[in-house]
Amino acid sequence: MIRFAELLDRLVYTPQRNGKLALLGRYFRETPDPDRGHALAALTDALGFSFPVRRVLADLVATHVDAELFRLSRDYVGDTAETVALIWPDAPADADTAGTSPPPSLAEVVATLAIADRAALPALLTGWLDRLDASGRYALIKLMTGALRVGVSARLARTALAEAFDRDLDAIEEVWHGIRPPYASLFRWLEGLGPKPDISGAPVFRPLMLAQPLEDADWQRLDLADYAVEWKWDGIRVQLAGGEGALRLYSRTGDDISASFPELGLALRFDGVLDGELLVVRDGAVAPFNDLQQRLNRKTVTRRMLADYPAHVRLYDALLLDGEDLRSLPFSARRSRLEAWHARIAPPLSDLSALIETADRAGIEALWNASRESAIEGLMLKRRDGPYLAGRPKGEWFKWKRAPLTADCVLMYAQRGAGKRSSFYSDYTFGAWRQTPDGPELVPVGKAYSGFTDEELVRLDRFVRANSTERFGPVRAVAPLLVLEVAFDAVQRSQRHKSGLALRFPRVHRIRWDKPAGEADTVEHLIQLMAVE
Repeated sequence: MIRFAELLDRLVYTPQRNGKLALLGRYFRETPDPDRGHALAALTDALGFSFPVRRVLADLVATHVDAELFRLSRDYVGDTAETVALIWPDAPADADTAGTSPPPSLAEVVATLAIADRAALPALLTGWLDRLDASGRYALIKLMTGALRVGVSARLARTALAEAFDRDLDAIEEVWHGIRPPYASLFRWLEGLGPKPDISGAPVFRPLMLAQPLEDADWQRLDLADYAVEWKWDGIRVQLAGGEGALRLYSRTGDDISASFPELGLALRFDGVLDGELLVVRDGAVAPFNDLQQRLNRKTVTRRMLADYPAHVRLYDALLLDGEDLRSLPFSARRSRLEAWHARIAPPLSDLSALIETADRAGIEALWNASRESAIEGLMLKRRDGPYLAGRPKGEWFKWKRAPLTADCVLMYAQRGAGKRSSFYSDYTFGAWRQTPDGPELVPVGKAYSGFTDEELVRLDRFVRANSTERFGPVRAVAPLLVLEVAFDAVQRSQRHKSGLALRFPRVHRIRWDKPAGEADTVEHLIQLMAVE
């Protein structure tokens, strides 16, 4: 546990990507099994603990520390794990503690939690916290909550493996979803001590091919005869992997979301890997993205939810079919194979994404300009002779998203961030004006935590502190004085906000220090924007 804690500490204070890769590579090379495998699982969110750790921690801390002291400390630090790690009393260094057990290893913690029941958690956690120093306690809590927040994505961790053992990243990505922690067979292969893990026939995730944003310069130099054009649907990218009598539905990041869409697993049975867009479709019409959101991340799905938000997959590529790997074939050939397969099998709850048969530049521009009115996210351009390549290869696929909408909103609440932002108020809830019998009222319509520079963050944080009207733990209510010009993709109906609206993918576009808050946009204006989506 000590070595894992040291790794987390160094990762937090190493902002550079190459520095993180070096730290991870050294750890994976020098740490023995199974600790390095468990660390890899923790960094890639693959441990899957489901204990009520935060509630247990709150109860434990209450027996050691005054409640008001902890509340004030948590508010100042901005992170529960760090606060507990710092405020938990160290074991006294006297003769009575000479026989205290050494700090637990990472393998001990993971193995114990794998067989422990919830009733045993308080005693286990207390014992481990007593045996660790502040750094170790912080690592333990982060491990158990699954929220490491050290600036390492799953792909960065796999990249570190590739560089540390001089292996091809695509080869690691290919087997990743067919192996399980602590990845003993993976490390044997990486070190040249065993064969590459065999995932043939298993319904596992394959690395996706991603598109680049279409810039004006790209658009002007492209020969449209070389590219197939299709709609960019407003759903979520998914991969369907079938094999061994099962179907798995994966998100673009490789997360298994099959449980949220059980009807697809029952309806679609095939051997292969298909690429497509997950949508909610009623009577042949694509429903707003907000309808799809009702199904995402659901651990249990009711019959009513299945009926109200029917899942549908719109397919646009095939990676493997009937045991044959198609990824080396050009897009046009893969598309022909997909069309023939779909016509022959006629799988339910699915259709094909139509190709737009036009090579006229002005015509394509007109379609793009009309995409918002058609409730479509934009266009995709795919090189006809290009193979299916993992990652984001240049010049192969382009995404031409419709231009974002913008609105002037008023800052209402600010919340402390996480990680390196834990000392700043960096998460901003903003609102629009609504007319009431008593006059204009400001009601929330969204929350943003991106789109501003570090220098702007410092100034925003200073503004929040100087204009706070109330405090609710890490959240401050802010006097309605500052206008944020917010960019977003769509306006949706929502019960989460008092306004009844929510902005999709909001981000701060500009900070309008110059604009009076009373001139910000209204809820009625946002409702009007819904009509042009």
